[in-house]
Amino acid sequence: MKAPSIFRAGFTLFSLLVSLSFAAVSAVAQDVGADVGGGAGIFRPKNPEIKKRTTRTTPVRRGTRTTTAPTANVDDKIEDLLEKGNELRDARRFAEAETAYQSIFKLKANSGRAAYGLGNIYSDQQRWEEAEAAYRNAAQWSPTDVDALVALSVVLVQPRTGAGNAKRFADAESFARRAIQIAPKNAVAWDRLGVALQARGLYVNETENAYRKAVELDPQFAVAYAHLARTLNHMGRTADATPLYEQATQLAKDPPTLNLIAESLQEDQQWQNSEPVLKRALELDARNPTANYLMGRMLVVLKRYQESEPYLKLATEVSPKAFAPVNLLARSYLALDRFEEAEVTYEKAAEVASPNDRKQLAGIYGMEGVGDGYMKAKKKSSAARAYKRALELDPGNKQLEQKLAKAS
Repeated sequence: MKAPSIFRAGFTLFSLLVSLSFAAVSAVAQDVGADVGGGAGIFRPKNPEIKKRTTRTTPVRRGTRTTTAPTANVDDKIEDLLEKGNELRDARRFAEAETAYQSIFKLKANSGRAAYGLGNIYSDQQRWEEAEAAYRNAAQWSPTDVDALVALSVVLVQPRTGAGNAKRFADAESFARRAIQIAPKNAVAWDRLGVALQARGLYVNETENAYRKAVELDPQFAVAYAHLARTLNHMGRTADATPLYEQATQLAKDPPTLNLIAESLQEDQQWQNSEPVLKRALELDARNPTANYLMGRMLVVLKRYQESEPYLKLATEVSPKAFAPVNLLARSYLALDRFEEAEVTYEKAAEVASPNDRKQLAGIYGMEGVGDGYMKAKKKSSAARAYKRALELDPGNKQLEQKLAKAS
């Protein structure tokens, strides 16, 4: 049995990665630090389904006569807007796609498909909080929609700055189990159950069995083999895991699948092994934001900062509202002692950052680091500007106050 179309249509960046524990990157003055964007994978589920149009006529009164004239009913207008949103999303014109999906709520307040479409474009851009809210609406308004349940489970395992991850991971498991109840032969739902259990740190028999069920239902399900391999590695069964990674890579035929395999390899600290997988993805789709981001992330972890720049810049161009790529690009500039570019890029990151993310932009791998770099270069006025901005992002930080006083 083939994996359901939610996966086949393309989970592009998109993310089955949980709770990354990255290889340590030494925390010296202008290094980028160990936190290089955990769980930043973006998954791309299929578009919401378009239903068949209807044609009808309604009476129209003109003077003393009643005639009939064709009118587009509400349902047809909804289908038109869904189709428009889907086309714009496929073209990566996210702002316009968002407008199209949002317009549906004026016609039908609780449209599960419109909410699901919104969740898709937010996920494409790594806007996780908004994606979660949209998918929760979709799951509430269309409680038997397996695609919405699976998509929500995916988004909930994205680790985010601040508290609440444990609750989200538990919810991810719950929604995956609901999807399995509705569609017990859905291979992707079984895979999502495994990922949710992993997110909770449960590398146990049930996790392994969930992945094995996924590949039993669909022997061509490449990413499930990669997830099974990752679990076996965590269980100390490396000899069993290695051939599964090889099998996953051989089965992968498209950028979405290759991205997910590379992401799994990176979570397993196999950074260099992810590089050829990502090169294959980029050969197929040079502007794929996921592949570019993951390639940039791998190069940053390996301290190949100069090489990371073009990949991360392209990822930010394609997904301008995504926080992780622009933040990591700024960190690359910081590591290269290109402080002016780092400062400008951190400002761009601040524009799309969540409240929790904004605080991390203030630290040593953010504006504080920029200020330290300026001080090292004896540019006190520039350092003062950076420290002042860091304080705006993290008010009351005593260390920043001291540094600002010294620079002033």
